[in-house]
Amino acid sequence: MKKIESFQVNHLLLKRGIYVSRKDIVGENTVTTFDIRMKEPNNEPVINTAELHAIEHLGATFLRNHKQYDTLTVYFGPMGCRTGLYVIFKGDLKSDDVVGIIKEMFEFIMNYEDEIPGADPRSCGNYLDM
Repeated sequence: MKKIESFQVNHLLLKRGIYVSRKDIVGENTVTTFDIRMKEPNNEPVINTAELHAIEHLGATFLRNHKQYDTLTVYFGPMGCRTGLYVIFKGDLKSDDVVGIIKEMFEFIMNYEDEIPGADPRSCGNYLDM
């Protein structure tokens, strides 16, 4: 079986940052997947599952309610290795194009003081792990 692109990245050299993971054509449109790397793989402790789950709920809520990025956001969610997150936006984009919105999203998450959106049994399949 062919090794997928993300497994071909040398994780021993990967640092924190925002990287273009891949670009795909869907119909006539390009979508760009970004690797939001929050921890150095195999070098720093991974993000706690509950914390990552809360970041997922808050980040997705922020992006899907943003006046510019609500219609550009395809997906936002955690990496299985728990060293960061993926976000997929419509468009042929570079990391520099999204640094502003990613910073804005993390400021929103950092300053959020209310109940976590969707943290209830009707809305989430694992709401207690947040």
